[in-house]
Amino acid sequence: MSLKFGVLLPQGWTMDLARIKNPIQAYETMTTIAQTADELGFASAWLVDHFHTTPYPSQEITFECWTCTAALARDTRNIRIGQMVTCNSYRHPALLAKMASTVNALSHGRLNFGIGAGWYEHEYRAYGYAYPDAPERLRQLREAVKLIQAIWKEEETRHVHSQTGDINENMKPRIPLLIGGSGEKVTLKLVAQYADACNVGDNPITMKQKFDVLKQHCAAVGRDYESIHRTSTTLCLIADSDEEALALLPVERKATLGDRIHTTLIGSPETIRQRLAAYEEAGVQELLMRFINGTDLEALRRFAKEFLP
Repeated sequence: MSLKFGVLLPQGWTMDLARIKNPIQAYETMTTIAQTADELGFASAWLVDHFHTTPYPSQEITFECWTCTAALARDTRNIRIGQMVTCNSYRHPALLAKMASTVNALSHGRLNFGIGAGWYEHEYRAYGYAYPDAPERLRQLREAVKLIQAIWKEEETRHVHSQTGDINENMKPRIPLLIGGSGEKVTLKLVAQYADACNVGDNPITMKQKFDVLKQHCAAVGRDYESIHRTSTTLCLIADSDEEALALLPVERKATLGDRIHTTLIGSPETIRQRLAAYEEAGVQELLMRFINGTDLEALRRFAKEFLP
């Protein structure tokens, strides 16, 4: 199996740190997960760019994405650190380019730069950001990606809103840019035009269809489809049997998942192995996992023992 594996870190967004009330202890717990994933040989660790919890806002701890990206880059050695994904609306793209180049340097070239159009309207409103419609957010994403890449390439750039200036960042090694999203008409076309990697959700059957669309966009713009690193995300809970795994799954999570549970990595090692093969057959090259108990070191260790080379 050539599939690589990444870990979505317990950051608070999905209430995965809710039982830990001390923010220092919560942060150190997240750091320990990242360091353990690093030691075990996982390919990547990922943070979400959200300011408060889901499925509903709360006062529970939620750590800010880019602050943690920088800190974890210094607290790990080999694992790549990325965002799943940066919300384009929250920071000016020129600032993002500067932030990314800084983190890439302090991580010794281990940054994955993930970006998307944004979607969490309540969060936009709560933090004072305008929430334009989807076509406008996608237009802004295109503009941002072009500007960020121009800055990284040390080109003289002119912002379309008449902001001018020379912003040169010496990017060595080069930062891979990932665009998250599955929209066939716009998002996947942006991937073909600009991205080094993509993140496409849903089940393996749907993903195969999305990747076929991506191939078509690549052909249209003269891009080598195989030059795009293809990732997806899923949930993981490993147990001795499928029945035990389902029994360990919180009732509310089981209800939310419905039939989609059969495409997650929730089950016995053999069941998970079969589902991994389906992801790989669909065209996924790296699978990013959110462990149901995100702070459980033993879950990480067991997955590594079963599935990492």
